[in-house]
Amino acid sequence: AAGLPISAIPGPNAAVMALILSGLPPQPFLFEGFLPPRQGARQVALARLRALEQAGLAASMIFYEAPHRLAESLEDMAAAFGPDRPAAVAREMTKRFEEVRRESLGLLAAHYASAEARGEICIVVGPAAAEEVVGDAEVTAQLRIALAGGLSVKDAAEAVAKATGRKRRDVYREALGLMKEAE
Repeated sequence: AAGLPISAIPGPNAAVMALILSGLPPQPFLFEGFLPPRQGARQVALARLRALEQAGLAASMIFYEAPHRLAESLEDMAAAFGPDRPAAVAREMTKRFEEVRRESLGLLAAHYASAEARGEICIVVGPAAAEEVVGDAEVTAQLRIALAGGLSVKDAAEAVAKATGRKRRDVYREALGLMKEAE
């Protein structure tokens, strides 16, 4: 500020308006702004957020998105967070053509794959359900129990992955690590 006066102008904020109109839990929330435009970088950013959820984060997430990338971003979100995750797409907040669609990520992705999006867009993704947020310690504990019960590494990893919603290959790697520790 270097001695210059700073002032704020009160008024609507598209992210907060979208959160309110989404009907999803308003607090806590995480504002992410625009996701990376390239699919690979976007998927990495979404995987980071999913990892935060698995570590215990339970918050509604707000994103801005360009109309021409909306369908791709929704597909990537459905892949990262699950197609049944509640979400909303809000466009043109506080303007004449304001619109909010409230559905699952999978249904929103399907809709916008064939429907043209226009205007300024906010995506609000609801928090993970309590049963979706399974921490690393829980996965490790379940693996130890399964392996101690006589299951093979493959079968233990498959069972724990299914029970926790984690990727099977990640759980398999964890199981291999536990087996090496036990040797």
